[in-house]
Amino acid sequence: MAGPGGAGTASAGKTATAIIPPGGRPHDDDGMGDRDRVRQLLDAVLAGVEDPAASGTGLAARAYLSRFHFDRLVAAAAGEPPGAFRRRLLLERAAHRLVAGPATVEQIAAEAGYGSAAAFSRAFRRAYGRAPAQFRSSPPAGLRLPAPNGVHFHPPGGLRLPRTRTRNGMDTIDLMLDHDAWMTGRMLELAEGLDDDRLDRPITVSVGHPERDGGLEGVTAPATLRSLLAHLVWTKEMWIAAVQGRPAPAAEESLADLRRRHADAAPRFAALVRAELGAGRGDETFIDATCEPPESFTYAGMTAHVLTYSAYRRTLAAAALLDAGISELGTGNPIGFSDGTGPAPRR
Repeated sequence: MAGPGGAGTASAGKTATAIIPPGGRPHDDDGMGDRDRVRQLLDAVLAGVEDPAASGTGLAARAYLSRFHFDRLVAAAAGEPPGAFRRRLLLERAAHRLVAGPATVEQIAAEAGYGSAAAFSRAFRRAYGRAPAQFRSSPPAGLRLPAPNGVHFHPPGGLRLPRTRTRNGMDTIDLMLDHDAWMTGRMLELAEGLDDDRLDRPITVSVGHPERDGGLEGVTAPATLRSLLAHLVWTKEMWIAAVQGRPAPAAEESLADLRRRHADAAPRFAALVRAELGAGRGDETFIDATCEPPESFTYAGMTAHVLTYSAYRRTLAAAALLDAGISELGTGNPIGFSDGTGPAPRR
């Protein structure tokens, strides 16, 4: 068997990660974003970790590149040649295997693409400063090797990439507010194409208890797509009124009216949350005079309440849209919104 990064054929019965570019077909650099290209190159490198016997030419082919072009692009993006990059990741995986399971050094050496335990032990000692057996008996606190790019093996079989920005707690709240506002607006737009029968069809979830759960729609109270969308809008209007000491608005449910009101309420509610939480006033209390009797709430509690129940209502609404044949939003997962891989990537 060839060493990692060398020539060889895939082991029988092993399946490496398939590299499928956006659109499901090969293409050249023209029109491809840097983010997509780097991800495609990392996918190819990960395939080499999963199948150490794969040749460098084979990995390049997975990225639809020549070996020369692949090596050049990986070296530029990763700061280390692809062979060294791949060997380091394989050794990090081997280190994890040594401390996390009962596999023998011989088995781990073979999995890392080495032809013998002796060759593996020499490479491992050069990288970690001790033999595999010593490493297993007294492992260090960290298993990562020095890397110019911050990319490391992540058990059980992936890569850990360095962050491209620093996010704090307020950034996460910003993301949730943005996703909620966009998702609700888009749902209202899509729902306008449905007839009243579909909009008012009951949605049933057979869990919950009326007294314990307070009549939450879709759990212990009847819900329809229309009522869920109305609550997504009205809840923010109600909390804005509570903070400002104004009467609660009427809960109109025509979709045209809801879209207009959402366009007004969503940014106002987001601005309110950002102002109070951003200034560190999350634990400050306000009196909600719209309640009977009046109740006191904190800004942090209000924010958690709205985002929690909005996520629940959006999930039911997304399922109702899917049932109506509208699949654009899927299940409404915010991950694609956050990282730019799903609908309406966050800019």
